[in-house]
Amino acid sequence: MASGHGVNGGPGRCYSFWLDFTKCLADADLPIDCKDLRDDYMECLHHKKEAQRRRAVAAELNRQRKEKIAAEASAKRKPDS
Repeated sequence: MASGHGVNGGPGRCYSFWLDFTKCLADADLPIDCKDLRDDYMECLHHKKEAQRRRAVAAELNRQRKEKIAAEASAKRKPDS
C-alpha cells in the first residue's frame, strides 16, 4: 500500500504523507495524536473531502442556474405596464 513507488517509477503521490504519518506514530505517546496526519494520508489516497466539496460546488451551481432560469421565465411572463 505505501511502498513509496509511484506508477512511473518515482515516489508515489501519497508517500510523503505516509512517511509523516508513520514518523508521528513512532514518536507519539498515543495514536490519536496522529489523527490529522492520518486524515491527510487518507485524503491523499481516496480524495473523499475533495469529492464532497466538488459535489457541493456543483449542487450550488445547479441551484443558481435553476434560479436564474426561473427568474428569466417569470420576467418573460410579466406583461409590460
